[in-house]
Amino acid sequence: MDLYGPLLAKALFPAFEAARGRPTVPLLRYLKTTERWSLEALRDLQIGLLRRLLRHAYTHTTHYREVMDNAGMRPEDIESVEDLHRLPLLDRDTVRATMNDRLAAAPPKFVIKKSTSGTTGEPVVVKYNAESRHWRDATRWRGYGWGGYHVGMRALHYWGFGPRPESWIKRNKITIDRMFKRDLYVDCTPRGDEPLRAAIAQLRRFQPQVIVAYSAGAAALARFITENKLRTWDTIPVLVGAERLWPQDRDAIEEAFGPAFETYGCREVMLMASECEAHAGMHTSMETLVVEVVMRNADGTTRSAKPGETGEVVVTDLHNLACPMIRYLTGDLAVAHPAEVCACGRSLQKVGPIEGRTVETLRDGRGNAVGGMVFNILFGVMDQVVKKFQVVQKLDGSVVMKVVPQTGDKLPETNRKAIQAFADKYLPGAPFKIEYVADIPLTAAGKRKVVVVERPS
Repeated sequence: MDLYGPLLAKALFPAFEAARGRPTVPLLRYLKTTERWSLEALRDLQIGLLRRLLRHAYTHTTHYREVMDNAGMRPEDIESVEDLHRLPLLDRDTVRATMNDRLAAAPPKFVIKKSTSGTTGEPVVVKYNAESRHWRDATRWRGYGWGGYHVGMRALHYWGFGPRPESWIKRNKITIDRMFKRDLYVDCTPRGDEPLRAAIAQLRRFQPQVIVAYSAGAAALARFITENKLRTWDTIPVLVGAERLWPQDRDAIEEAFGPAFETYGCREVMLMASECEAHAGMHTSMETLVVEVVMRNADGTTRSAKPGETGEVVVTDLHNLACPMIRYLTGDLAVAHPAEVCACGRSLQKVGPIEGRTVETLRDGRGNAVGGMVFNILFGVMDQVVKKFQVVQKLDGSVVMKVVPQTGDKLPETNRKAIQAFADKYLPGAPFKIEYVADIPLTAAGKRKVVVVERPS
């Protein structure tokens, strides 16, 4: 009998969060109520939070006062989400250039600073206040709950690993936190037979009740299990993210493990949308974010994508007052859905599938597959030393990382060594070098490919 799971869920976790001043549990209870509200009630809640954000941004930030003045509008002019189309989109270049001008002069101040993982090849730094952090945590637990993952469950995280923290204290803090929460992290990046068998061995020992994984990583592991007839466990739900979940990958995961649930998020705002038991698109986190799917007009203005249209994903964090990001372009494309009640009974607006996150597979010096997301993980902890990057694997197997430094014409030596060490670890035997360039052009489709694998013509 599993006694620790219920104890963790009902007593230890709530007490631990409360002791750290985090209202995760009461916020989660609230979100489980609001998800059943009508769409009209959810829209009213969004507009109230949006007006608060815009009032704060207009009054206390230089950037948004200028933006709204130029648009000829005031925070109180917002009557619906459609009114956001009067404001310009916030791209990555503007995020970098306006960091200081977007910092609010009045509380709440930012308490968290993160560098994004750079899935578009352009990492950025984001800052946010404690309120935003608390809502992010609660939103994640709610979205994961739709896929069957609840506090107290043994969870195998088949995910990517960044460099180890240099601090002994921080390393041990992470270890203790994972043991307390029953989390086992296994590196999904190496895709050769040996690491796949090692991952399965850990799965059998740990006996997870749920798996959280990169989409492509889970699919690769699932196919290896099925092809080699290695399944020895009952149904395990699998929550996937970071890359699009293709139909064939969903089939492979469900054959090897159990039902698959797609999630969509980014480090700038964390979880944006999650799939429910109806498996018909992903519900957005309307109480914490405004997630738009937009089309650009010829005159530079935008409109909402119609149901079935594929548009650009634009997000506004309703609770980040410290350094607002209003109408932020994620760099992803998504299919818009009609505003209707889902078969699951929730009215939360849906999006999906998400497009634009597919990353090609690299090969190490022995020909073993390596997930292309590996360098995105690295740049997620590099704290804004790189403006743009792209990884190219040549026909001869060598790997070139093209880099546009944030400042100067080269990276600091410590960062260069960290990248080289990362390449040595994940691409052993593959010749690797860093090439400094002035720019990395977009493709004909207007996208920047983070990973390019050259193939014979």
